Amino acid sequence: MAAKHFLTLLDLTPAELRQLLARAIELKAMQHAGTLYEPLKNRVLGMVFEKSSTRTRVSFEAGMIQLGGQAIFLSPRDTQLGRGEPIEDTARVLSRMVDIIMIRTFEHQKIETFAACSRVPVINALTDMHHPCQLLADMQTYLEYRGDIRGRTVAWVGDGNNMCHSYIHAAQQFGFTLHIACPPGYLPNQALVDAVAAAVRISHDPVTAVAGADLVVTDVWASMGQEEEQAQRQRIFAPYQVTAELMRLARPDALFMHCLPAHRGEEVSAVVIDGPQSVVWDEAENRLHSQKALLEYLLLPRH
Repeated sequence: MAAKHFLTLLDLTPAELRQLLARAIELKAMQHAGTLYEPLKNRVLGMVFEKSSTRTRVSFEAGMIQLGGQAIFLSPRDTQLGRGEPIEDTARVLSRMVDIIMIRTFEHQKIETFAACSRVPVINALTDMHHPCQLLADMQTYLEYRGDIRGRTVAWVGDGNNMCHSYIHAAQQFGFTLHIACPPGYLPNQALVDAVAAAVRISHDPVTAVAGADLVVTDVWASMGQEEEQAQRQRIFAPYQVTAELMRLARPDALFMHCLPAHRGEEVSAVVIDGPQSVVWDEAENRLHSQKALLEYLLLPRH
């Protein structure tokens, strides 16, 4: 039987995603209670990092250890990937030695190629196009604070980047309306928008996007690999900072999320990210719990 992969949120059904979130909350409660639960004893996770990381590496590695397994960190500097070995060959070899593989890389095509040649499940831990694991954590966090996000309104303010793309998929899978505000020239992928046109509204005005929103989300203005554009992006995105004034246009009980790392004074003001509507620290912690649920889902038999 072909391995089950998680490259985007569309690889699971809406029902499977909701079951995953419920399981993540259960695993979180177990971990907080100190319950020993090791269903992945002697299983090995291969972690391929072409992009640096804090939350992704620690959450996957700690999660695998907590589930009784082990994780191996692999970077281009200390593997043949960095010396030009074809992705297909690396996938064929690694998938004969480990039980599951997560990859954090640049081009989304790389992870699709890797998955096509892998015998074991492959998890997208971030590409330039999608960041589905972060959305699992975000949706878990909203569920914990406000219940089902179905029928709610989410505002995305800033760059139409990989996080924005995964929010577009989330709108489709979880049944919410997504209002996107991006500067001209920085809109999300049009094909992704067209596929869920009924659920997504795009403008260049943060005020329009945030008005009445239940959740406001942003990300850095210059992602990894875009550092040389930093000064230009700061000028273009300046009107898109999530400020206390902007948050006041959302619903009174609206939450604020950011996948981190954050640049206070750029995409978000300090008063917002450190304020009472911000849930970024629970959001960050939930990377651990939602990914443990994902590892369990992909590795253990399902009935």
